[in-house]
Amino acid sequence: MMKMNDVAKLANVSPATVSRVICHPELVSEETRSKVLEVINQVNYKPHIVARQFRTQKTRNILVVVPDITSAFFSKVLRGIEHVALKNGYQVILGDTENNIEREKDYVDLLLQKQVDGMILLTARQDKVRLEELSTQFPLVLACEYIDGLNVPTVSIDNVSSARKATEHLISLGHTKIAHISGSINVILSRDRLRGFKQAMMSQNLEVESSYIQEGDFKFESGYHQMMKLLALEVPPTAVFAFNDEMALGAIKAAKDSGVNVPNDLAVVGFDNIKMSSINEPSITTIDQPKYEIGKKAMEILLKLINNQELHNKKIVFKDELIVRGSTRKEIDVKETLEMV
Repeated sequence: MMKMNDVAKLANVSPATVSRVICHPELVSEETRSKVLEVINQVNYKPHIVARQFRTQKTRNILVVVPDITSAFFSKVLRGIEHVALKNGYQVILGDTENNIEREKDYVDLLLQKQVDGMILLTARQDKVRLEELSTQFPLVLACEYIDGLNVPTVSIDNVSSARKATEHLISLGHTKIAHISGSINVILSRDRLRGFKQAMMSQNLEVESSYIQEGDFKFESGYHQMMKLLALEVPPTAVFAFNDEMALGAIKAAKDSGVNVPNDLAVVGFDNIKMSSINEPSITTIDQPKYEIGKKAMEILLKLINNQELHNKKIVFKDELIVRGSTRKEIDVKETLEMV
């Protein structure tokens, strides 16, 4: 079996340098690190994990807890996390709660048992006091989701202003009967996006009808069913802002199945700018948030916490962008075009 001393000889470095590359890669120059890692990969060297943990008191593992691994949104966030983690010698363990708060608590127990060095929560549905207590004992970062007033490092966008921007776009197109398909209302992101929607409507003195607000569960199917309910109203909306792109896709499918043209009869705005939003026909107007950068920054902050480095800013808020596409662009009638000419 290949030993650390053997790797050191082949890489022409000391065993201590090999150990640092494995346990503290940030302390080794990129040139030396690359040379040692190349040898490790060539000889398929596997460090003794238990012995390494005993020496360093670190597992070199971090846990990322996701509310729904099937959601297209989280794949890019996870990629940003993993790229930074691997570069710094950490492995990512993934926990999928399936939107179950009890399962989220079970994953937190891994941190309590010191089976991981730190945790990134992409879901924040636990008790605020418990999370604050955890953050004083262990490296913990929230990303994407957050809790108001929580003194824990957080990386996100401003969901209220983003939702307001999406709704204002629909208002600017002349729509006054605008509906909102929200996410589960027990999640703070759903409440914040609903708040942004209402703010935009009220700022233009537009009525927010209760029947025009339908609660979904983040998935395509709920977007479809909630849109069907909206279309069945005596006076259906002419525009809808959906919590995310998946539900916006469902809403467009419901409109098509009901003989309603998007965007001529119904304008649709989504959120997140997942890949399908640009592929769908029509392509979906959406709010883009920098998913990869959010994941990257969350992991960078977690590494600082693990290494007891000072944080100058605990609340990182990234900018979003409205991407206007076909689902809100009305087709110009041929007759109207001729009259213009």
